[in-house]
Amino acid sequence: MNRKIATLALIAFAAAGNAFADDITVDTTPFNATKTRAQVQAELAQFKKGPNVWSIQYNPLAKFQSATTRDQVTAAYIADRDQVAALTGEDSGSAWLAANRAVNDSTRLAGRAAVNGGQ
Repeated sequence: MNRKIATLALIAFAAAGNAFADDITVDTTPFNATKTRAQVQAELAQFKKGPNVWSIQYNPLAKFQSATTRDQVTAAYIADRDQVAALTGEDSGSAWLAANRAVNDSTRLAGRAAVNGGQ
């Protein structure tokens, strides 16, 4: 039993030793800045003028103005709810996509382009 443990420990130690056998990677390519110090400081000052997006008080919706009315959103939801329910169902929309093949021909990501109405 002790031989087995010692053998396994020796193999594990040898395998771990090989993991650290690599040389330290040193990038010898010289750094060439594309901006001056003044440009970087100006960008930092501009950033500091804006809101702190990491703050707990930051509210990105405080000044939000929608161009869509509530009735338009409700109508779009009602028009699309059957499709959304089918696509988020148990089969991930496979049955709905197969039944509504003509609807999805324009969103094909791979395959041959449809010519003469998909024939």
